[in-house]
Amino acid sequence: MATSRQDSRAGSTSEPREPAVQRLLDAARDAFAEKGYHGTSTREIAAGAGMSPAAMYVHFGSKQDVLLHLTTTGHAAALAVVEEAAAEPGSPTKRLRAAVYAFAAWHAEHHTTARIVQHEWHALSEEHRAEVTRLRHRIVSTIREIIAAGSRTGEFAVDNVDTATLAVMSLCIDTMRWFPSRELRTPAAVGATFASLAERMVKSSG
Repeated sequence: MATSRQDSRAGSTSEPREPAVQRLLDAARDAFAEKGYHGTSTREIAAGAGMSPAAMYVHFGSKQDVLLHLTTTGHAAALAVVEEAAAEPGSPTKRLRAAVYAFAAWHAEHHTTARIVQHEWHALSEEHRAEVTRLRHRIVSTIREIIAAGSRTGEFAVDNVDTATLAVMSLCIDTMRWFPSRELRTPAAVGATFASLAERMVKSSG
């Protein structure tokens, strides 16, 4: 499965990792995205990184630890771009457009990582899922707060803030399933298009 150089770093804001660790994470990301967490063995991850299975355990205690790292860093990166965009001064419309642009573009640029972030986190243990759930709730709350603000002032016309939030987020997240398309071949194009769509969604009278 082809991936971009940006995707290989999972959109993380952390410091660069040592090469062996990054190779393992890249191999696990590609394998999880193609075969799923449960369909991937530690041997396959190690082989994809050009390492022996024993060498993998020098860096990660288990396959679960690898998934935890990928899902937490991926969610944290997505949250960071959304919160930064949402913090821009201006009207709810301007803030929503900025947040949607950032969130959709992230899912396009890091579409392979996003498959892990959105689909495989359920394979985490209960304790680890709770950690990821907190990050997911912060992303939802950031988008919801903008839509609620616009609804209070009458700038947005939505029947239900929670439903509108779900619709806007789903629009962005689904990008990782199909990107790139014939019409939308760059993250910037996805972000700009979906920012306009999201604005129309919340300003529609229904």
